[in-house]
Amino acid sequence: MSLNRIGQALAAFYDDLIAEGVPEHLAGLVRQVQPEAAAQPKSGRIALVVEDDEATRHLAEALLGDTDLEVIGCDSAEAALAIMRERGGRVALVFADVRLAGPMDGLQLASAIALLWPTARMVVTSGHRADRPGALPPQAVFIPKPWRPFDLLVEAERATTERQPIVR
Repeated sequence: MSLNRIGQALAAFYDDLIAEGVPEHLAGLVRQVQPEAAAQPKSGRIALVVEDDEATRHLAEALLGDTDLEVIGCDSAEAALAIMRERGGRVALVFADVRLAGPMDGLQLASAIALLWPTARMVVTSGHRADRPGALPPQAVFIPKPWRPFDLLVEAERATTERQPIVR
């Protein structure tokens, strides 16, 4: 069994822990058993993970690191927008929690990205029912927590293979 498959199996096994937060030592284990992903050539496209919970962010980064996307993580919408200003044309996927560090939340980030970088695929997540977005931009996707690694990988695949419709 390849290290990538072991990493995927470990990530899938800990799906239920995402809602409570994945302990750092488990997220670290997932990262350690996926070293083959770093050796694969990347497409030059970027997946941006915006999550204030460090363990959950590292888990999403590890999963997306197994795709052909370069992965960048940050904990706030403000940091994400700074990255988008620098590299927005290369960002294929933005995966953001609703609740973030800083004054902006993930819904506001989704609206800004939909307006300024409409070709980036926007995926928003939350584990709180009150956060279920009603005002999410039409081209954004909502995945409730605990999200399954498969769902995140499907969205990464869509971000690299499907043109994002521009909704006005």
